[in-house]
Amino acid sequence: MAIFLDTGNMEEIKTYHKMGVIRGVTTNPTILLKCGVTGGIEAIKKRSLEIAELIHPYPLSVEVTSNDSEQMIAQAKEFAGWAENIVVKITIHGPHGELENMEGIHELETVHKVKVNVTAMMSAQQCLLAAMAGATYVSLFGGRVNNMGYDSRVEIEKTRDVLDKLGLKSQIIIGSTREVLNIFEWLLAGAHIVTCTPNLIKGMIVHPYSKETVQMFLDDAKKGVC
Repeated sequence: MAIFLDTGNMEEIKTYHKMGVIRGVTTNPTILLKCGVTGGIEAIKKRSLEIAELIHPYPLSVEVTSNDSEQMIAQAKEFAGWAENIVVKITIHGPHGELENMEGIHELETVHKVKVNVTAMMSAQQCLLAAMAGATYVSLFGGRVNNMGYDSRVEIEKTRDVLDKLGLKSQIIIGSTREVLNIFEWLLAGAHIVTCTPNLIKGMIVHPYSKETVQMFLDDAKKGVC
């Protein structure tokens, strides 16, 4: 799968989708707000449908806006019904450590057949339990793990190792990407997917020496060398 784009901006998605370098898109309420998506669920639905249609059959992750158990399940079922390639994001637990999210994740995956991306995780042990609950994707926030003074690559390696050994279906998404180096490091450490902002993909493509070389070719072509 490799790289998902972390944005709700249609022009950014169109740009990198046309290049053929992304395999999905991830959003959350914060990302959508930064992209000017306001107006509640209807506005989220409108933008989500636009993105889902553009990138189909690649997945789009859309996050629930409530931590109430009943509302989460109702929203997840509603969001998943918008388009066949929508995956619903649910946090591993509530803001005060509430555990009901795990029950909801399990119910959505096993009863309602809704694909869930379990998000806001900081450790391999959280990823393991989310995978055991049936999550389609387990999202580890690599940048925040590093900020806490731990090596995110170790958590990725442990997660991939235990998922493979136990034969669990979940794919590992690493988010909270801070720099271009993270993308390669995390994929090499065993992540199935790294999700990153558009500027980091641009940083992977554009190299100062490549720019210098291209300019040299163009200059020499004008001189008639070629």
